[in-house]
Amino acid sequence: MSLLQIDDDGFTLDGEPFRLLSGGLHYFRVHPDQWADRLRKARLMGLNTVETYVPWNLHQPRPEAFAMEGGLDIAAFLDLAAAEGLYVLLRPGPYICAEWEGGGLPSWLLTDPDIRLRTRDPRFLAAVDDYFSQLLTPLRRHLATRGGPVVAVQVENEYGAYGDDTAYLEHLADSLRRCGVDVPLFTCDQPADVARGRLPGVLATANFGSRSVQNLAALRAEQPTGPLMCTEFWIGWFDRWGSHHVIREAVQAAQELDELLAAGASVNFYMFHGGTNFGFTNGANEKFTYRPTVTSYDYDAPLDEAGDPTEKFSAFRDVIAKYAPVPSEPVPPRGPKLDLGTVALTESAGLLACAETLGTAVDSARPLTMEQLGQDFGFVLYGAVLPAAGPALLEVEQVRDRAQVFIDGLPAGVLERGNHEHALPISVPRPGSTLSVLVENQGRVNYGPGIHDRKGLLGEILLDGVPLTAWTSRPLPLTDLAALPFAAGAATPVGPAFHRGSFDVESPADTFLHLDGWTKGSVWINGFALGRYWSRGPQRSLYVPAPVLRAGANEIVVLELHAGRRARTVDFRETADLGPTEE
Repeated sequence: MSLLQIDDDGFTLDGEPFRLLSGGLHYFRVHPDQWADRLRKARLMGLNTVETYVPWNLHQPRPEAFAMEGGLDIAAFLDLAAAEGLYVLLRPGPYICAEWEGGGLPSWLLTDPDIRLRTRDPRFLAAVDDYFSQLLTPLRRHLATRGGPVVAVQVENEYGAYGDDTAYLEHLADSLRRCGVDVPLFTCDQPADVARGRLPGVLATANFGSRSVQNLAALRAEQPTGPLMCTEFWIGWFDRWGSHHVIREAVQAAQELDELLAAGASVNFYMFHGGTNFGFTNGANEKFTYRPTVTSYDYDAPLDEAGDPTEKFSAFRDVIAKYAPVPSEPVPPRGPKLDLGTVALTESAGLLACAETLGTAVDSARPLTMEQLGQDFGFVLYGAVLPAAGPALLEVEQVRDRAQVFIDGLPAGVLERGNHEHALPISVPRPGSTLSVLVENQGRVNYGPGIHDRKGLLGEILLDGVPLTAWTSRPLPLTDLAALPFAAGAATPVGPAFHRGSFDVESPADTFLHLDGWTKGSVWINGFALGRYWSRGPQRSLYVPAPVLRAGANEIVVLELHAGRRARTVDFRETADLGPTEE
């Protein structure tokens, strides 16, 4: 049993002075078969601790359901950390930000139209208490007080940037304690927000990526005694669609780390290994303009998206070695990668034509939101009958987040939330034509008041100023594609379509899928949802973890939302392309 304690001048572990040398490693962004590899490399860089958030929305996808198996088997992850000799900082939320869908808050909370998230709203607190109970009760044996690796648990996340209700934080801390959490608690905030986000009697820590001495001084001004700790030492950053790939020079980041450690502080690298926003799990930011995050969460970290050491791995290990022992083992080599060449996608199925196989439509006077349909991720296909022929103006009160409009199955235009688009001129060929609107949830906002982010078509839909009042709303979560009626040799369907192909693998290893010439969509390999692609960039390839592949025949399905390539081919290469960096 190793117990972390908070003293006036620092941490102690089993009575001896201790510095937390930690790195962010989110189990839910890494294939579970690769957890052990990433944890071993954390130890080899000189870390004694790893940190992970917990995504409430994945663990409790519905109020009555709770999942802790497969890629969500956090108990197995904690066991592997312990086996590697690593301690764990656990950050269960309920809100995590993390550039993750909705900041980790489950979408079903938003079925209450006036719920106030991250407040003392009784509906929110009751849901949080239930979540903590279901998550933490089975994890008690992993607390350091019971011989496990979890030495400290975070209360909320950067709350000072959102509110200042100490009673709310007290409720969360009390709830954690009622669930058996008897290790130290801590909060984290950016230095300017520490006063608003701290909880008396709980260790306050700071998040920053530069000016270490100045920011630690600001933390000390708010907290005169106790350990100094940077819980998120930002050594890279995330990317958003339509921008550039963000990097941070290793030399400069290492210098900042040296300053931080020289000041006697503990550190948690954000991130040590970023991983991937598989499927539809990426978040988004909205400060005047909606900006969704890309699939890759590489973060320019010491381990890249495929788990290979980068220049920062060696640079940080050299700095850490000045302050603590590091393993004598060499830097791990780059893992094997596959170059499978070009794969043809020979079968297709039009999305509009086979929508009935993917979800059941619901009739209503107005379009229903995803949350009203009980849906987390994916798309909603809306339908209505247009009363008259001729030119008309279609107006949508709120598009959340990207709407493709079709008249009798033919593309009529696109409305994007990120471009502040709400109106589209259309031409109706005949009375009784069918209006179809395919709306993509591009990621719920993960930061700020925008976390109250309901998806679909919100509010009234007008045609030449007159409300359209008879709708069907069909949820398309795309969690099961087995019933799709693929056909070989047919012409490429008009509009969104699924394309399927097969390829052989002799010995599975990591690879990168390149979709040159494709426009926008999502990819599945052997039923595993890799994530989204978009020619808008910066990301130009998708990481394919080795465990997703199998020896022998493999299947790939690509959903292309626009006109696909005539050749309908993709390429598997040995190298990633995360896009150009800023000049």
